[in-house]
Amino acid sequence: MSFAKPTSLSRAQVDEFEREVDAIRASVMNDLGQADVDHIRRMIRISRASEIGGRALLHFGLGPLSWVAGVMALANAKILDNMEIGHNVMHGQYDWTGDPALNSQKFEWDIACDGEQWRHSHNVMHHTYTNILGKDRDLGYSLLRLTDAQRWKPRHLLQPLANALLALGFQYGVGSHDLEIGKYTHGAMPKEEFRARLKRFTTKLGKVWFKDYLLFPALALWSAPRVLAGNFCANLIRNLWTYVVIFCGHFTEGVAMYREEDTRNETRGDWYLRQLSGSSNLTGGRLFHIMTGHLSHQIEHHLFPDMPAHRYPEVAPQIQALCKKYGLFYNTGSLFKQYMTVMKRILVHSLPPRAVAVKA
Repeated sequence: MSFAKPTSLSRAQVDEFEREVDAIRASVMNDLGQADVDHIRRMIRISRASEIGGRALLHFGLGPLSWVAGVMALANAKILDNMEIGHNVMHGQYDWTGDPALNSQKFEWDIACDGEQWRHSHNVMHHTYTNILGKDRDLGYSLLRLTDAQRWKPRHLLQPLANALLALGFQYGVGSHDLEIGKYTHGAMPKEEFRARLKRFTTKLGKVWFKDYLLFPALALWSAPRVLAGNFCANLIRNLWTYVVIFCGHFTEGVAMYREEDTRNETRGDWYLRQLSGSSNLTGGRLFHIMTGHLSHQIEHHLFPDMPAHRYPEVAPQIQALCKKYGLFYNTGSLFKQYMTVMKRILVHSLPPRAVAVKA
């Protein structure tokens, strides 16, 4: 993965592209209403019902089938809470409703990542500096080398293992983002600030661990081992699913990387082009899109992060048409196809540059 080349579009074309993307955004944002509120509230009801059903099956069910059903129902609730509800609400997609339960600054989700820390590391840093090396901490999650512009180190030989561990504990990888441990260890962050960040992270971590691994198992009495195992597996399923979806939206073949100097004096049109070239989509049906939090439309999400995500399928054909008009690459494909290119990238960049060159 090399740095993105300057666009072949003229400045006038970039400006016109900006106006056309703005018009697509305005057509939806000026049309927000009850249907959008109904959607997110329906998702919340489904998530809560799925959690209640899953926990009931784990607590009171008998036999392996009820345990599996309980795990799947609870995992479904956690995925919806993480992806379609939490991620999208905390992006401010429903602030316009004035509903306190949908307020992006107050919403808290059921994962190890503290909401306030996520809003900074994700909404501010990732969406502002998408795929800018050294600025976007989502690029490799401080563990993985994903471009030949990153200096290779011997530890990268273990990158496939690091990737697997990140997938299994993905909520912890996301949760630790705003700690910026590297910044602290290099002396660029005061100890007091790091301790405050660490305390916030561990406090949230303690809450989710207490709920899933102490409180609910204790309430189950003699079924405690069954509930403990079920909660662990539901969290594991959620972690793996969110990892695959997120990686397929950011690290597939054809996704561009940028240097900070490449984005100086960037206009909104340039920013749109960076979001487009730095993202990739997944094909699928309505249920699939809901279960990804509509991040299967990562391109549209990066272009319109504050637009209610369930509207992305509506605007995606318009963005594709614009890409065709301007000769721009619209990166989309099946989950399997996209994830295979992600794995190829992880494996290739785990090797030292000379080995990669010889292999090529």
